[in-house]
Amino acid sequence: MTAIPAKFRAFRIHDDDGGYRSGIEDVSIDDLAPGEIVIRTAYSSVNYKDALAGTGQGRILRRFPLVGGIDVAGHVVASTDKAFGEGDAVLVTGCGLSETRDGGYSQYARIESRWAVPLPAGLDLRESMILGTAGFTAALALLRMTENRQTPALGPLAVTGATGGVGSLAVDIFSSAGYEVHAISGKPEHAGYLRAIGASEVLGRDALATTRPMESTRFGGGLDNVGGAMLASLLAQTAPYGNVASAGLAASHALSATVMPFIIRGVSLLGVASAGTARDIRDEVWRRLAGDWKPRHLERILTREVALEALPGAFSTMLAGGSLGRTVVALA
Repeated sequence: MTAIPAKFRAFRIHDDDGGYRSGIEDVSIDDLAPGEIVIRTAYSSVNYKDALAGTGQGRILRRFPLVGGIDVAGHVVASTDKAFGEGDAVLVTGCGLSETRDGGYSQYARIESRWAVPLPAGLDLRESMILGTAGFTAALALLRMTENRQTPALGPLAVTGATGGVGSLAVDIFSSAGYEVHAISGKPEHAGYLRAIGASEVLGRDALATTRPMESTRFGGGLDNVGGAMLASLLAQTAPYGNVASAGLAASHALSATVMPFIIRGVSLLGVASAGTARDIRDEVWRRLAGDWKPRHLERILTREVALEALPGAFSTMLAGGSLGRTVVALA
């Protein structure tokens, strides 16, 4: 069995009498939440929730202190679960990481075996974290839509917040799955990037500026990462029996809309909650991500690879709206 160091580095978050703070610390395996598997972390990633948790701008953590990072991938070095052996490559996304238990911003992570996904053939550890929660969310949205009879024949899929992690991967995944994709973004300077990863059209936010309850159909459905008025407008422009998946609230958590798209066109609004996805669905999403839905432009979508020391800067950039694509954290 591989020896686990007495101390190793982790990016840890506190909220106590000393205030809300985060940074790199030396921790031991006994400092981490219990679990059946210990992995030597190879990669993690930076998601919006990570930025909120790491800076205190969002109350994500439910107990303190905790190691940050809602994604993790690496090799098993110790296991009390016979389903996993030393050297196995595994990944975990969501499942309480950096919320109720220690996450992936650590050289070693201890995780519950029930949430550990064996790395699927067709992905390496680095690719799995370019995907991470963001790619899982995008693919889960597509799975929900296709289970509700979404097809390319209904028309193009709109993706709002298209330059972000979920949005970028959705553009690539949807196009890889055979859909025409219309990327919607308030960053016209990145139109070339969006076309390069699979968007056939790049539209400004004014494409979803309508305030009327119904409009002429323009989209077969889509994935919304923004919420608020843009989601309402997307519903109003969706074709009969198309699906709109809601996965984010970058603009607003509110939704001021009418039931008219639902009762006149049969449009469906589908929720996408990636963190608590049932295990059988989780396995199916990762199977698809490693297979026919694997994005074709992962290296282009990966725009930044950082070490633990660079996390505060990555958080600041993301919260200021300056990030593009995905940021991976290398720990190996």
